[in-house]
Formats: sequence, structure tokens, C-alpha cells
Amino acid sequence: MPALLSAVLLTAGCAGQDDAKSSPKGPSSSATPHGYVEGAGEAAEQQSRLLLSDPGTGDTRVLDLITGKIHDTARKAGTTELTTDGRFGYFHGADGTHVLDSGAWMVDHGDHVHYYSAKIQEAGELPGGTGTSIRSDAGVTVVTATDGKAGVHPRADLEKGALGAPDQLPGTYAGPVVPYAEHLVTLTRDGDAPAEVVVLDRSGKHVATPEAACENPKGDAVTRRGVVLGCADGALLVHEDDGTFTAEKIPYGADVPKTERAAEFRHRPGSTTLTAPAGQDAVWVLDVTGRAWTRVETGPVVAANTAGEGSPLVVLEDDGALHGYDMSTGRETTVTERLLKDVPEAATGEAAAPVIEVDRSRAYLNDPAGKRVYEIDYNDDLRVARTFDLDMRPSLMAETGR
Repeated sequence: MPALLSAVLLTAGCAGQDDAKSSPKGPSSSATPHGYVEGAGEAAEQQSRLLLSDPGTGDTRVLDLITGKIHDTARKAGTTELTTDGRFGYFHGADGTHVLDSGAWMVDHGDHVHYYSAKIQEAGELPGGTGTSIRSDAGVTVVTATDGKAGVHPRADLEKGALGAPDQLPGTYAGPVVPYAEHLVTLTRDGDAPAEVVVLDRSGKHVATPEAACENPKGDAVTRRGVVLGCADGALLVHEDDGTFTAEKIPYGADVPKTERAAEFRHRPGSTTLTAPAGQDAVWVLDVTGRAWTRVETGPVVAANTAGEGSPLVVLEDDGALHGYDMSTGRETTVTERLLKDVPEAATGEAAAPVIEVDRSRAYLNDPAGKRVYEIDYNDDLRVARTFDLDMRPSLMAETGR
């Protein structure tokens, strides 16, 4: 009851804030969307769901982590990658990207959050398959193709399951176009020169060019501190403060070989601690708040993630076990029994590598060969809290509702 009462009070307080920002005709363009849509229910706790896919058979499931119920959805054969923006699952294939509304999402207001759940439903198809980047916020979803062209879809269209033609942005871009602070952050490149950060409005009009270059850009993440872009010499943090955008370099502090650079960030949504493989036998931990990189020496890395400060770095290594590391000292603190039996095959690139998804209290590890998903209590020595047995291989996995 206290949690429910807290949620009601927060909702009322938020509604008052939203009303204060609204005009008689409705919310202003600067108001943070409350997040509610018709037919959704609000809950006092996170409504997490796992999207699961077997590219070989096309089998797709949604696992409700609150009820434990498994939902069948339309088959999606040939999926090469599964990504999410926290609500929608994007099943990337050779000829296009299928969009699935998981029916679970969170709206973050900084000092509090709202959790919603609704029915699972198909949302349509987006052009652009393998290699297409999709980034979203509460207002828009931006699809950046492999040729650098980008289109903007109103978020309301996805919520209604009505994907129309996007508004095309002018020009081409050297990386994904990332919605942030009611603008769009991306990179442009002139010939062979390093890419430069640019900030656009939602129509694609140039707004700002923070003085910052990014050589060989790869990897991006949105945090409470701003947008992080991976570069050859470290990362760029693009931050907005009262309408002014700045870019700050977070260098590695030493020359890092290309094969050991951070190329794909993973983290708990809302956290300012990012992880990325640092070659085969180490993991980068980027403390965005502290503007510092830490290289944690591990065994052969298959997957890694962390809930953030005060939590362990969780690493799946090629022995099939999960290993916990203290991120400040690099010391291994715990290791589980072997959970996955054929990790070497996944680690060699012959199949999609397992992933570790992390939320506010649990981590999730998919076991394709074992046809199961493990729920891990990372605050209790990586204890296996629940095991979900499936009737399909969950080779691809993404968590929504966070």
C-alpha cells in the first residue's frame, strides 16, 4: 500500500507540473510527455518484459517478468539483430525492421518515474534492415540508414501502430541520429576529416556545433548526464544546459588499439555507468559522472553489464559462468556455477552471443542452447533467482519496461 500511495502522490505532483507547462490548447512543445496512452495502466513498480527471438525458426516470445507468463507473437524469420528503446522491440532483418510494441514502458521525470503496461501488439514495418540504427525518446523515433540518411517518426504513430512516411532529415550523417533534450544529436563528416558533433532541431535545422571532433566514431548511449559517443581516443559527452549544448572529451588517457576500443555500450537505463568489451579479456567501465575510464581485467568476455555505482560488473566469460567484479578495484568478487554449456560457439561469432540485461534489481542472461533465461540477483553474489524454461531458442533478447 505505501508504494501504491507513493505512486499516486507522484502522479498527482507530476500532473500539476505538466499542467503548469500546458497552454489552454494542450501541452506545450517543451513539456515532458507524461507517458500515458489510452488503454494503459500505471503501476507502482517496473513492468519489465523480455523480448525473445530465434532467427533460425522465426519464433518470437514476450516474457512478462511480473507474472512469468510467456506470450506468443507473430513469427519473424531472418532477424539479424534485436534492439529496443525501452518499449518497442526492433527486429532487424535483411529487408526491413519489424516493430513490436511490448506494452511495457517507463517515463523518467528525473526525480521520479512512471511505469505503464498495456497489451502487446504489432506496430508495423520500418524500412532499412541490418545495420539500420533506431533511436527514440518520448517524442520521436529516428531511423538512420547505413547510407547516413535519416527519417523522423512521431512517437505517437508507433503508439497507435500506424507507421506512416517519416519526415526526412536533410543531408547524411556519420553516425546514428540520437534524440536528446528535444533536439537531435549526431555526427557529420567532411571527406576524410574526423567527424564533428552537430545539434539539430526536430525538423533537421542546424542549431549548434559544439567544438568537438570524433575520429572513428562507434557506439552511443543516452544517460542522465547527456549523450555519450564512442571515439578512437575515448568518448565525447554532449550535454545540454538551459538550451546550450556543449561537448566534453573523456579520453582513455593512453593510446588504445582499435581492437580494444569501446565500440558498443551497455548499461542500465538511467545509469551513468557504461560498459563495453575492451578486447577479448577485459571490460571498459565508463563513469560518465566522474569522467573516467576503468579497464577491468577479466577472463575471455562474452557479455558484460552493470547496474551502476555500488553494483558489481557482471561478466559472462567463456567458461559459461557469470563473474562479478568490483569496478573500483578490478577484483573478482564472485563466480557462479557454469550456467551456459556451449558458450564457445556463441563467442566465436557463429551465432548471436548471449547478452546480459540489467534493471533496478535483477539481471537477465539468455541461454539459447538450453532454451532458458536466467534471472540473476546481482546484489546477492549473482544468485540465480528464477529460471524461465522456454519452447524456443532465445538467441536474441532485449528488455523493455525500464
